[in-house]
Amino acid sequence: LKNLQFPKSMKKKNIALLTGGDSSEYVISLQSAEFISQSIDNERFNVYTVLVKGDEWTLTSGLYCDLIVNKNDFSFNYNGQKVKFDLAFIAIHGTPGENGLLQSYFEMLGTPYTTSGVLASALSFNKFACNIFLQNFGIEISPSVLLRNGQSIDIQQIIKKIGFPCFVKPNQGGSSFGISKVHNEEQLMPAIEKAFHESKEVIVEKFISGREITCGLMKISGKEYIFPLTEIVTENEFFDYAAKYTPALVDEITPAPISVELTENCKQISSQIYDALNCAGLVRVDYILTGEKLVFLEINMVPGMTKNSLVPKQLKAAKMPAREVFSLLIDDAFYRHQKA
Repeated sequence: LKNLQFPKSMKKKNIALLTGGDSSEYVISLQSAEFISQSIDNERFNVYTVLVKGDEWTLTSGLYCDLIVNKNDFSFNYNGQKVKFDLAFIAIHGTPGENGLLQSYFEMLGTPYTTSGVLASALSFNKFACNIFLQNFGIEISPSVLLRNGQSIDIQQIIKKIGFPCFVKPNQGGSSFGISKVHNEEQLMPAIEKAFHESKEVIVEKFISGREITCGLMKISGKEYIFPLTEIVTENEFFDYAAKYTPALVDEITPAPISVELTENCKQISSQIYDALNCAGLVRVDYILTGEKLVFLEINMVPGMTKNSLVPKQLKAAKMPAREVFSLLIDDAFYRHQKA
């Protein structure tokens, strides 16, 4: 980390740490923002936590609690003075922080932000479209069927193509909300209806038996940082919401106990996916390892940053202080904005 130096302005930059959002991941986002706010270098940055809920954006930190954000120029007024934000640190999982909506807003304003851009965010958030896109780059994916709300559903055709067991999941969403593992025909339609509560589109995906592996990485000014891999082991049927946020229900083994060859292969594929999608900032890529083959599950453009989340544990294993990583992300966002 110390090898990469960015020019530091004498004036502290105003950073808006965006949290909340409009999805079921609202609470997780609040926890991520708490970890990030505690870790950001406050000697270099003024950090203001902004709660985003629909069209209501309010500050929640310190003296500025409950002040309204002016979305016309991304500022707020305090004691008669306007304070403009210099950068958005997006910590919203799901909509509008992970699907390109906030990114579009900041592009229009000309405000730097810490995540991937509009297209990469929108594409990655649509699991089915992302799978089809990455297939063209030789990435292994699981066979799946896309269902849209309001269209007729042919259960027998789904069974014929996908079989059992299978996963039913929202096409857009995270933290395993709305996901079901289905073992027979009787369970299929209730699982589809459950997933439709989270998204207007649903994926029915072939079950791939194997080990769950995840890789966090970022590329900053041409330098690649790929963190130690994690293997996720749970007694639950899959890595569901309870397992993700209840430490007693899961073992997250970092570094993952797999061969050097498989580790390097996973890192290489993750780097390839990062470039194919034209990512920026910090992401996490999830896989199923079946035999010697890595099958892509999904990419998280705003990965969880709670105390129980995977990336903070990977940073710890890599001996990479979160404070320095977040400074790199902020500096890189300013650098990318200046180049644009």
